[in-house]
Amino acid sequence: MNPTRNAQHCDDLMEALTAFRSSCSVVHRWGGELAGRLGGGARLLVAGNGGSAAQAQHLTAELVGRYREDRPPFSALALHADTSSTTAIANDYGVQEVFARQTCAHGRPGDVLMLLSTSGASANLLSAAAEARRIGMTVWALTGPAPNPLEAACDEAVCVDAPVSATVQELHLVAVHMLCEAFDQRCEENAAASRRSSPPAVAVEGGAL
Repeated sequence: MNPTRNAQHCDDLMEALTAFRSSCSVVHRWGGELAGRLGGGARLLVAGNGGSAAQAQHLTAELVGRYREDRPPFSALALHADTSSTTAIANDYGVQEVFARQTCAHGRPGDVLMLLSTSGASANLLSAAAEARRIGMTVWALTGPAPNPLEAACDEAVCVDAPVSATVQELHLVAVHMLCEAFDQRCEENAAASRRSSPPAVAVEGGAL
């Protein structure tokens, strides 16, 4: 163990986290908007490569399962998780198409595609972004430092200003959890509004006629 290197890791993380605070409002807005979309029947598709694929699946697990409190499940798919489709597409069409073709299959207008990339330059994510926008989906991205090609290819991106991929991924996880927190908050607000607008139940006196 190298104490100096560990200290530098912590310093890099703190510096990146401080810079990330300016993006918190964007992530919070995404969570609220996503709750409205998915609550209305839309779907979230998520994709990434390597460690970013694991974080993509982390996000979908929080939405299909739960983040904190119990709530209904929502439709969210991590595109890399279907290994048969992913490997078939890579074999027949090339790695660049593994996410674009699945986006074409599963995505509909009004759905959301979220892409995670430390480099912001993965060809298969750029292809997926182009396909999603062709369909009429909203495309968001979590990337490394700006500017980068994926940032330009999406409707909106949160770019982590950190020189090391590990630090970028750590901030992406923070963003995922913040998004889920905002998502659940909006779900609870929507449920409370629905309860207030529902007429009270009327008790029926007497027996059956």
